[in-house]
Amino acid sequence: MTFTCVADFREVARRRLPHFFFEYIDGGSYGEVTLRRNVDDLGVIALRQRVLRDVSQIDLSTELFGQSMALPVALAPVGLAGMYARRGECQGVRAANKADIPFTLSTVSLCPIEEVAAAASKPFWFQLYMLRDRGFMRDMMVRAREAGCTALVFTVDLPIAGSRYRDYRSGFAGAPGLGGQLRRFAQAAMRPRWAWDVGLWGRPHHLGNVAPVLGDNSGIEDFLGWIGSNFDPAVTWGDLDFIRSEWTGPLVIKGVLDADDAREAAALGADGIVVSNHGGRQLDGTISSARALPRIADAVGDRLTVLADGGVRSGLDVLRMLALGANGVMLGRAWVYALGAAGEAGVSRMLELIEGEMRVAMMLTGTRSLSEVNQNILERT
Repeated sequence: MTFTCVADFREVARRRLPHFFFEYIDGGSYGEVTLRRNVDDLGVIALRQRVLRDVSQIDLSTELFGQSMALPVALAPVGLAGMYARRGECQGVRAANKADIPFTLSTVSLCPIEEVAAAASKPFWFQLYMLRDRGFMRDMMVRAREAGCTALVFTVDLPIAGSRYRDYRSGFAGAPGLGGQLRRFAQAAMRPRWAWDVGLWGRPHHLGNVAPVLGDNSGIEDFLGWIGSNFDPAVTWGDLDFIRSEWTGPLVIKGVLDADDAREAAALGADGIVVSNHGGRQLDGTISSARALPRIADAVGDRLTVLADGGVRSGLDVLRMLALGANGVMLGRAWVYALGAAGEAGVSRMLELIEGEMRVAMMLTGTRSLSEVNQNILERT
């Protein structure tokens, strides 16, 4: 199949992945209102077309946290990405390295951080949750530092996991024991290519970064159960002192959707934030990242590096986020759809499409470099 847009990757991934895994990455919480808003609110932002501007030379490069990048995008942390292609996080980091953009490894990756570091040719970022098990957190920061990770992306919007109806309907959640295992096995058996390549040879029983805690004989249910029971609803801004005492590199707070919280992050010494509602997977009914972004950028843009995610499905969407005030954009579902559809080559192709779409959009809005991308390229409504 010829992939021409992110929607093409999504459709192929839907056909190739077991139903419960596709629903896990594709769905949001509750009625998925926020999930839809993320996409819809970006799509209705009108770009201002300009002509006769000499756009023969377009520069998409930038720098984030001291790292030069060919594009203003990074691959966002996605849990269990190794279940979408064989050793999927390693395939993702290789594609990101080839495109000269950052890759962010999730705490709940299938591939452990050391395996990803061995596959990488450039430094990558590491994402961490605030967990009850502070010893595990401390060990992970040490491992991240030893693996050469240059930035820590600290996710703060998960004091508890949002309820995701699709996961219950598919059997991914709420179906413990033998019955749940048989249901998932039956769905996997309907995808023999995936079952052979990922389910058998992909070593899915190796539980990535939490294997030292649970052991290699544990299953996905144990893995998800340990993570869920370790989310800490008692965490406060004061707990950033613990993170700062253990991590000396750039610290990025992910999951900020309110300007007051962004100011708090800046006051407490964060280097950056990610304006994010967790892809619509946490509090349903909240505003989209695109609508939250301008007021947050206005509040702290001179003190923090502002990244954003949520609903980005094209290079035009990346340009819209930048115009709304972001310094960079994190791609989540887009890269995992591509991974599930065609592995590393799919992720590389997706990034090529994003770059091409950005280049065309910049030329048609009369902008030659990212320094010229601001709200002036948007139509006033």
